[in-house]
Amino acid sequence: MKVLFAADGSKFTSKALKFLTASRLLPDKDDELVVLHVQDAISPQVEKKLGREEVAAFQLKQADKVLKPIKQFLDRHPVRYRCVWVVGSAASEIVKASKRERVQMIVMGAHGHGLLVRALMGSVAQRVMADCDIPVLMVK
Repeated sequence: MKVLFAADGSKFTSKALKFLTASRLLPDKDDELVVLHVQDAISPQVEKKLGREEVAAFQLKQADKVLKPIKQFLDRHPVRYRCVWVVGSAASEIVKASKRERVQMIVMGAHGHGLLVRALMGSVAQRVMADCDIPVLMVK
């Protein structure tokens, strides 16, 4: 099985990662975990002011902050994995990656915001579930 794990670096990511490795969803040596981190885009005005190289360096540093602890955790488990990061809208990038990578399942931590926040802004989890035709496992 090939699983996409959406990681934002929150405590919910950590909890979902612990669940994923403990649950044995990936028991076979042929299973693969694709860890995806999505960063919000920097506005064109800020990028113009700072410069493309400075923005790229910042984004790389931010991705490393999220992915390094995940790599360290997964290195202690018998899981075949690779980490990738992209810039864009979290929900749409997760859905795109699930199709591009041809995964059979998406796993992500649920932040569990209240009804008012979801009604006004929508949630990444809700949008991913609505736009995917594969199972999405939410860990809260």
